[in-house]
Amino acid sequence: MERLPLFATATRGTEPFLAEELETLGCKRIRQDRGGVRFFAALDEISRVLLHSRIAMRVLYPLRQFEAKGADGLYEAARSIEWEEWLGRGSTFSIEATLKDTEHTHSGFVALKLKDGLVDRLREKWGSRPDVDTHHPTFHIVAHLAKTSLSVSLDLSGEPLFKRGYRQATTAAPMKETLAAAMLMGSKYDGSEAFLDPMCGSGTLAIEAAFIATRRAPGLKRAFACEQWPSFAPKMKPLLDDVRKAAHAQLRPAPAPIIARDYDDEVLTALKRNVVTAGLSTTVRIEQADATTADAPEGVTPGLVCTNPPYGERLGTGGQKGMKSFFHKLGSNLKRWNGWRFSVLAGNEAFESAFGMRPASRQPLWNGAIACQLIHYPARVPMQPR
Repeated sequence: MERLPLFATATRGTEPFLAEELETLGCKRIRQDRGGVRFFAALDEISRVLLHSRIAMRVLYPLRQFEAKGADGLYEAARSIEWEEWLGRGSTFSIEATLKDTEHTHSGFVALKLKDGLVDRLREKWGSRPDVDTHHPTFHIVAHLAKTSLSVSLDLSGEPLFKRGYRQATTAAPMKETLAAAMLMGSKYDGSEAFLDPMCGSGTLAIEAAFIATRRAPGLKRAFACEQWPSFAPKMKPLLDDVRKAAHAQLRPAPAPIIARDYDDEVLTALKRNVVTAGLSTTVRIEQADATTADAPEGVTPGLVCTNPPYGERLGTGGQKGMKSFFHKLGSNLKRWNGWRFSVLAGNEAFESAFGMRPASRQPLWNGAIACQLIHYPARVPMQPR
C-alpha cells in the first residue's frame, strides 16, 4: 500500500488535537509541526481525512522544495516542476503564496513569478496555457517562502475544510469551525452528554457539537479539489463515494440535548439561519437568555457548558473594568449550575480571576491572532445539608 507524504494545516495551538485525530483516521508517521501536522496516508485514508477531519484546515501534497533566490529563482523553480503530469488540458489553477523573512515584501509578486514559470512551461509543452481561476480552480497551488527556502504544494481539499457549507450569516468575530472542534475535543465531548453554549453567537460551537453528537462527517456535503485531478480522480472518486456512503450510514439522532443561547435578537436571527441550513433545526434547541442571569435548563441531565465569551469591549463602553464585571457576573451565575462542567476559551487575562472558579486544567489555543487559554472547570456538586 503506497502512502503519500502530506501536510495538514491547522489553527495555531490545535496541532496536538489534529495529530490525535489523524491517528484515529488511520494515518501513519504523524509528526506535529508549526502550523500543522505532517503524516503519510494511502488514498483511502486521504479520503477519510478529507471527509472526517474536524480540525484540519487544508490537506496539502508537497511537490518540491527549492532554494529560490530573487525573482529569477522563483520563476525557474516553478518552471522546473513537471506540471504536465498533474494539470490536464482545460484545467484551471490559482497560486497562493505566504512569506516569512524573505527579500520579497509582497506575496502577490511571489505568486505572479511562480505563475509565469508554470504557464511558460505548459505553453512550451502543450502549445497553449492553462487559465487562472481564483474562485473555483481545478488546482489550488500553495507556496511558502521562508528566507530563500521555497516549498510548493497542491491543495487536495480546494475550499478550506473549515467551510462546512452551512454558514449563511455571521456575527461579530465569528470563530473558525476547526477551532470550535478543537475546543470540543479538548473538553472530551463525544456527543453523549448534554451541551450548552450560553453565548453562542452565530452558533459555531453548538453546530459543531451537533455534528459530533449526530456523527455527521463535517465534509459530508461538499466536494474536494482532488476529485477533479486527472491523475487522482479515477481512484479517488470511487473511494470518496464509499467513504460518503459509510458516513451516511453512521448518522444518528443526538442522544442528548444541544442548546444554543444568546440574548441578542439579531444574533439569534443569524443563528437560526445557520442551524436551518446545516439541517439541524430539530437537533439544536435555540433559546433567548442572558448568560449572567439565566438558570440551567430544566429537565436536562447536566453535561458540558462550552463557550467563547467576548475578550474586549464589545459589551459596551466599560473597558477592562466592564469586562471584569461581566466575567464576575457570569461566573457567579454559572456557579449555581450544579452538575455541569465548563470549558471556556479565555482571551482576556482578567477572565480567570474575575470568573471566580478554580480550574481543573487549561490548554493554550489561538483564536486568530489572539492568544487564549481553554480553561476547564469540573462539575460543581451541591453541598449536602448536615
